Amino acid sequence: MIKNFESADGLVVKSAASSGRFDPTSIVLHWFTVLLIVGQFTTAWLHEAVGHGTGLSLEILATHRTMGVLTWTVGLARLVWRSRFGYLPPFPESMPKLQQWIAKANEYGLYVLLLVQPITGLGDAVFHGRPFTLFIWQVPSLLAPDVAIRSLFQEAHELGAKALLALIGLHAGAALFHGVVLRDGVLQRMLPLSLSFNFLSARASAGLLLVGAYWNKITS
Repeated sequence: MIKNFESADGLVVKSAASSGRFDPTSIVLHWFTVLLIVGQFTTAWLHEAVGHGTGLSLEILATHRTMGVLTWTVGLARLVWRSRFGYLPPFPESMPKLQQWIAKANEYGLYVLLLVQPITGLGDAVFHGRPFTLFIWQVPSLLAPDVAIRSLFQEAHELGAKALLALIGLHAGAALFHGVVLRDGVLQRMLPLSLSFNFLSARASAGLLLVGAYWNKITS
């Protein structure tokens, strides 16, 4: 059974290597993480918008915490898969070493925050000293309330959220720059489908030319 799995895994890695893309499992885990993070920020915003203490806000907060545990689990699974089975395509030779270093530092920072954020959020809940819902379970009060420690976890969680948002913006911006401007294949390595960004960029350029021509016409 193990030999069959290793053989199948080897075939997947060879297939990914020949296409210059990440292996399918890494791609699925990456985009699942993206969906979870979008859900995390959405529920955090909704919780603040609805207001604290209401029944709806408690349900939103429970959803936020549940997705946090899922995010932590998926982040850990990604690290295990990456170190044991995943295929990491090399950077293009045209990519400067400094950019490669920044990309790696950004990626490692994202992994750290994906694992730390759920822990600080859980610490906030535990030191609140009240029962809370996680998935379908009602977790009882585990510790006595501690305002000082809870405040530390809250501040760490809020700071981590800002840092995570900044790193995500840098990560997404760099990916789009490589895909639309440089067209060096970096973005395509993690896309769910083998989309042709040459085609998309050509259509985007044509659209910008049309907009520019129309703007010149109405302002001349």
